[in-house]
Amino acid sequence: MKFQKLIFTLIFSLLVTNLWSQETKRFKIHTLAFYNLENLFDTINDPTIFDEASPIMEMNTGRSEVYKKKVHNMARVIADIGADGAGNAPAILGVAEIENRSVMVDVINDPLLLGYDYGIIHYDSPDKRGIDVGMIYQKAIFQPIYTSNHTLYIYDDLTRNRVYTRDQLLVTGNLEGDLIHIIVNHWPSRSGGEERSRSKRIGAAKLNKRIIDSLQITDPYAKIITMGDLNDDPINVSVKDILQAKAEKTEVELKGIYNPYENFYKSGLGTNAYRDAWSLFDQIMMTQPLLEKDYSSFRFYKAFIYNKNYLTTKRGRWKGYPFRSFADEGFTGGFSDHFPVYIYLIKEVE
Repeated sequence: MKFQKLIFTLIFSLLVTNLWSQETKRFKIHTLAFYNLENLFDTINDPTIFDEASPIMEMNTGRSEVYKKKVHNMARVIADIGADGAGNAPAILGVAEIENRSVMVDVINDPLLLGYDYGIIHYDSPDKRGIDVGMIYQKAIFQPIYTSNHTLYIYDDLTRNRVYTRDQLLVTGNLEGDLIHIIVNHWPSRSGGEERSRSKRIGAAKLNKRIIDSLQITDPYAKIITMGDLNDDPINVSVKDILQAKAEKTEVELKGIYNPYENFYKSGLGTNAYRDAWSLFDQIMMTQPLLEKDYSSFRFYKAFIYNKNYLTTKRGRWKGYPFRSFADEGFTGGFSDHFPVYIYLIKEVE
């Protein structure tokens, strides 16, 4: 493993040399990623939530085998994200559509991930189905200092009844000496249509902005990364008007937010598909201090969608879509109905 990391470091050093100068420089590189794990529920009925509606609980037979395969599939993808460039699994990974902490324990204890010594950060959300967000991190690379969950209070436009949805997770910690803040999101769905449900995601964006603002009041130069399944594209009101995220680095001022995925979306790329149309709901955004060119601390290098061939459906009516785990009331052997997204952070080393 150490030899593999060394090889990737050397390759990356040459790459950076070509980009920025004729002088050879060496850079440390870490992957930060987000992945919607598509209904990662266990096989135990929890009477406090409506987990009976999860695909695995609706199966009459073979639940245990399906669950083991699902967990292993998630571990396989996580181990692969960013490995081409970093020579390592993600240092930090935000996740959505998990039922509880227990399923995350099973994922990080899969043989493909066990050697990375991941820690888990998780809170139970008030979501009706019991869907939560969470985060895993390599303990040798990232050390959490403070964690909190932030509840979203939203209401149905017609009935005015409260809609119970996912909390937003805030984690502050040291990435090999650099203080960073990570917010993990899973905003309300488009159930009932995009227009009718829009106000709920606007509410989620306002909560996200309040969290970011509170961190920037304490430190205007705070390195903040907000990631998640937003159920909105980079051009929608929630992202463009509420978060005021910019598509170009040069337009991002202090306390501003940069969204590298807006240009992905405008190029026709997506992370999930529905009715023959691609959406880019999964995004990673960051504040201006991560865009500086002083690489004495970790800075943003590049963003990606992890859409490798094995994650794509090969045949049938969903050909070309993400190879999802559950369809037609059964387990497909697939992975998720979303592609993961990830970024590289780099730091110059002696």
